[in-house]
Amino acid sequence: MNTTRSTPARRAVLQQLGGLAAAALVPGVALAQANKFNLKIAISLPESHPTSAALKAACAEILKESGGRLTMEVYPNGQLGSDTDTVSQVRSGAIDFVCTANQIWGNLIPVVSINTLAFAFPDYATVWKAMDGELGAHVRGLFDKIGVVPVGKVFDHGFRQITHASKPITSPKDLEGMKIRVPASPNSTSLFKGLGASPTTVPIGELYTALQTKVVDGQENALPTIDATKLYEVQKYCSYTSHMWDCFSLVGNKRNWAALPDDLRALATRIFDAHALKQRAAHEALNASLEAKLKGAGMQFNTVDGKPFRDTLQKAGYYTDWQKKFGPEAWALLEKYSGKLA
Repeated sequence: MNTTRSTPARRAVLQQLGGLAAAALVPGVALAQANKFNLKIAISLPESHPTSAALKAACAEILKESGGRLTMEVYPNGQLGSDTDTVSQVRSGAIDFVCTANQIWGNLIPVVSINTLAFAFPDYATVWKAMDGELGAHVRGLFDKIGVVPVGKVFDHGFRQITHASKPITSPKDLEGMKIRVPASPNSTSLFKGLGASPTTVPIGELYTALQTKVVDGQENALPTIDATKLYEVQKYCSYTSHMWDCFSLVGNKRNWAALPDDLRALATRIFDAHALKQRAAHEALNASLEAKLKGAGMQFNTVDGKPFRDTLQKAGYYTDWQKKFGPEAWALLEKYSGKLA
């Protein structure tokens, strides 16, 4: 009897085992069984934040529509590490995806953070024209340089406002010498240095304690983040500066993403796109309702004229410095939407 003869059943088993072995060569892509994929998404925001909630809803829909073939698990609240840690893990393939701010990616590719340039966008209409238009397309194309790939539309992370423990911010003079927490972002650091403040990098998961123990006097974030991280318990004043707008991009390891079948990649992208649009609407609606809630928690609000801040930054050379760093192509695309900046 010839025991080496290949039967259809034997060939099917060998093909299945071959597929598993090939997938095992790709770090971070775990296969529970043949043709079933499990991916991890890291995010530093709390589970209650609109972006974390949108990711979880999208992943539940992906699981259902894929018939259980694609499981994507969301790990909120920095469970898998800080933003900078998880970015490194995604680049190596240890984690499949991270959803974080473009200004964090700006540490690796400065132009990716161009949307965070101070006072660049006057309103959401301008933001979405730029980010769903030529500027956003230009930025998305840059991720390939570092072995990662953005998937789906960007999530709204809001216009950032400044909070302080003991005083409102009404003019650039109020920022002089202020110890303010900023993300690990060269743009944020240079912005507040240009305004005379003393910026300090603190991971979002450690921010509450840093404010509570007076390591920093204040911070700057959009209202939904202030609410989700309960900063109203350790900050009294919120000043509407709207000095910067940022987004969260869902970015995956290029090799891990490519290991998925084409139909699963298309399905996941379509669903993430749809939930990003829902998240934008939810974030904006939440933002509009939060002032009343935060006032009820004891916060006081004031509106700020942005022109003196922008003039101070202009004199400090902030805009001309970033124009050189971002380069003429990206700068021209930004000014197409923002108007003349430098």
